[in-house]
Amino acid sequence: MNVFLTVLTGLLLLFTLLSLVRNDYWVFRVNDYPRLQKFTLSVICLILLLNLYNGNDTLFWILTVSIALNIIYLGCQILPFTTLGNKQVYRANTVKPNQSVSIMISNVYQYNTNIKGCLSEIYKTNPDIVFLLETNNTWKKGTEELKEKYPHHVLVPQENTYGMLLYSKLKLTNTAVKFIVEDDVPSIHTCFTLKNGQEVQLYGVHPTPPSPTENIRATERDKELLLLADIVAEQSNPVIVIGDLNDVAWSHTTKLFLKMSGLLDPRRGRGFFNSFHAKYPFLRFPLDHAFISPNFRLNTIKRLNNYGSDHFPIFIDVQYEPEGSSNEHEVLQPDSDDVAEAKEKKNKT
Repeated sequence: MNVFLTVLTGLLLLFTLLSLVRNDYWVFRVNDYPRLQKFTLSVICLILLLNLYNGNDTLFWILTVSIALNIIYLGCQILPFTTLGNKQVYRANTVKPNQSVSIMISNVYQYNTNIKGCLSEIYKTNPDIVFLLETNNTWKKGTEELKEKYPHHVLVPQENTYGMLLYSKLKLTNTAVKFIVEDDVPSIHTCFTLKNGQEVQLYGVHPTPPSPTENIRATERDKELLLLADIVAEQSNPVIVIGDLNDVAWSHTTKLFLKMSGLLDPRRGRGFFNSFHAKYPFLRFPLDHAFISPNFRLNTIKRLNNYGSDHFPIFIDVQYEPEGSSNEHEVLQPDSDDVAEAKEKKNKT
């Protein structure tokens, strides 16, 4: 048991230390994801050490103090995304439908055949905008009936798991499909109009993850997010960014993106809203995101029912409130090191 506890403690500390290394290689970046899992296992490890370890006193105290510090560090990282954390986006006092927009974000999993299940979830939730990811021509054909209820759409089916379909009840203008970093990884840039006439800039993205089967480095993902942050920062209209970012809400890169773009994360202070992996409860991370500019308040955010994908859909309803709200939210501010790091990541090839 002593050997097991020593090895377990060492591995948990190693996984945390690897995530602190500022290297784009996937071995380091993948350790950003399971902070909640590492926290849980570290708590279990500490309990086992206190109750079952009976070896050398010096080694016992080294292991115990080390794993306790690991718990404190990981706890500080995930605390902002629990109900104990400060809310970054305040809730609207009164729902005003003509100033609100509801969005469903769903990575359908390209090889999932339950298109009817997806359509059923859309009709049940009835969002104003539907953003479907990992959609190929089969999904494009299978969701064409949505055009009756969603007359405005941008359809970019692809067979490489990076296709995307955007359906909207609200009018879309100035629409463009762009390939910001990689030639086969699109993003949708468009503007929709609320019922009160206010234009809102919308960006739908799905950068590639750092993994041995995709990109072995996080360079492309980080570069796309930070180039998008520059685009967002130049916008005069309110902004919403949606999609599967292949990055967790608490990662260094996502935090840097929020600083450089000036956007807010409505999950902070409300919960994790883990969207992946739908089939493995202990291996779930918040990968599907909706970031909003400070002139929005939140009506609701929730995770929807799965229909055979490896991701749960995420539903969010936000309300445009131009007066007062932008001065109330806690916008993350970049310092000189953040600006320098963002510039370096954008220039990487």
